[in-house]
Amino acid sequence: MINPPHAIALVCACALLPACAPEAPSVEGPRLVLSALVQAGVGPDALSGSGVYTGDVRARHEADIAFRVGGKLVARQVDVGTVVRAGSVLGRLEDVDFRLARDAAQAAVRSAEADFRLAEAELARHRKLREKGFISPALLEQREAVFKASEALLAQTQAQLALSRRQVDYAVLVADHEGVITAVLADIGQVVAAGQAVLQLAQPGEKEVLVYIPETRLADLEGGELRVRLLAVPDLVLRGRLRELAPSADPATRTFAARVTILDAPSAVALGMTASVISPGARAKFILPLGALTQLDGQPVVWLVDPQTSQVQPRAVEVAEYREDGVALSAGVQAGERVVVAGAHKLRAGEHVRLPAGTAPGAP
Repeated sequence: MINPPHAIALVCACALLPACAPEAPSVEGPRLVLSALVQAGVGPDALSGSGVYTGDVRARHEADIAFRVGGKLVARQVDVGTVVRAGSVLGRLEDVDFRLARDAAQAAVRSAEADFRLAEAELARHRKLREKGFISPALLEQREAVFKASEALLAQTQAQLALSRRQVDYAVLVADHEGVITAVLADIGQVVAAGQAVLQLAQPGEKEVLVYIPETRLADLEGGELRVRLLAVPDLVLRGRLRELAPSADPATRTFAARVTILDAPSAVALGMTASVISPGARAKFILPLGALTQLDGQPVVWLVDPQTSQVQPRAVEVAEYREDGVALSAGVQAGERVVVAGAHKLRAGEHVRLPAGTAPGAP
């Protein structure tokens, strides 16, 4: 039997034993982090800075097509997108009135020809009578005046007939050159005036982008080669040249219309496509998850992972904008670099990290 004092001492000794035992060393491996490869943004918003302007692709030569006479449109042989050749019939007007005017002009010509022949015969007879002294000079002069009047009337009616025939021809709208129909502005049954645009015809060949430049950014289009990027084909970057800059600003928007010619435009460039004109001063955006961005000494930084040593180092960056899908950086990183996208605020410079199993060097 153990006495109570001895029991208390034994309990205390047992309690002190764990405290006296040496602490087992803790082994901490590299921190597991999530990462992603830096990739350039795509689309018309893939560039930052003031040197990016969005517009649409236009034809170098595009004209409104109209009838030279007014009337009711009774036929239209083309639609938007129709490719036409020079001389192709595009539309017709009701030509009953023009044909009646032509027939009336033909009748007037026949009447004038009859009067002219009669006046010519009368003049010939009066000249013979004057040679024989049977009539006075005044009477001969009168017959000469009648002949000249009938001659002038014949010329007038012939000109009117030619005009009436041309108006019959004008009731048929014919393409002057080959191209593609880009807009239809009138439909069958509509009464159009002379010169009113009914179609838009764009000639094939040279294409350009129409953009609008603020008055404070006109210098962005000078001093270097322009680039053109299509929304539908974001990986395709084309060379451009400023062809035309409006001499005055639009009174409503206070911007200047600029036309940039696309040099060596491939077949992928279609009329009406959305395109961006990129000035030499524009920089690419790199889109990263918002968790990749942190601050160090008050400056925005991201942590880059060295693919050889698996060490991380901070890199100062420039933020172009915050977006719903992350943050857009305009400087500080390059495409293909790997950055930490989760837990970046816990890292130290030079710290070794490890990536999830199966992460390949080029995997996102």
